[in-house]
Amino acid sequence: MGLEVTQHGSAHPEPAPADRGAFYYDFASPEAYLAAERVLQVLPFAAEWIPIRSPRAWDDGFRCATEREIAQVEIERVAGHRRLQPVRWPPEGSDPELALRAATYAKQIGRAVAFSLAAFRQAYAGGADLGDTDVVLIAASACEMHPRAVLQALERDAVSQALDEATAQAVARGVESVPTVWAPNGELLVGDAALDAVAP
Repeated sequence: MGLEVTQHGSAHPEPAPADRGAFYYDFASPEAYLAAERVLQVLPFAAEWIPIRSPRAWDDGFRCATEREIAQVEIERVAGHRRLQPVRWPPEGSDPELALRAATYAKQIGRAVAFSLAAFRQAYAGGADLGDTDVVLIAASACEMHPRAVLQALERDAVSQALDEATAQAVARGVESVPTVWAPNGELLVGDAALDAVAP
């Protein structure tokens, strides 16, 4: 079973619909986790949270296991510096597809931020597998998403299609990896470190 989480819905309301950018993320990316934990605080504009299937996996650029381990140590260092919970890595080969579908459904009902933060924390603070339905339901419970409705959404073709469409829109906007913030003026802030430029 994954990490127990608390409700975050009221603390992280959905962005206002007008003149907003977009925060693109995939639960397979630990860097997206770092960005998700601060994006609401640092962006000077409202950004819609949009889960996508990342066009490029986080570890695609690593030439060997050692490079990947170095990157993981850096993720752990940054998390510690920001006083996040110690990083616990999800199992090797975890597939976040279920969580991405659940996040897509959460977005449709106005709970993308709360669900996504809970899911990220399950994966990277709890070391849980987001491919496990029970783990996804724990994250959903943190924002009062009814488990039966979530289970139905996971099987719905329309939810999978909405995820496909969001991914295609992101690619059309020039998104090549996650995390990426698409600003209202079309500028792309790629990676967690890019948020440093706009952080107060």
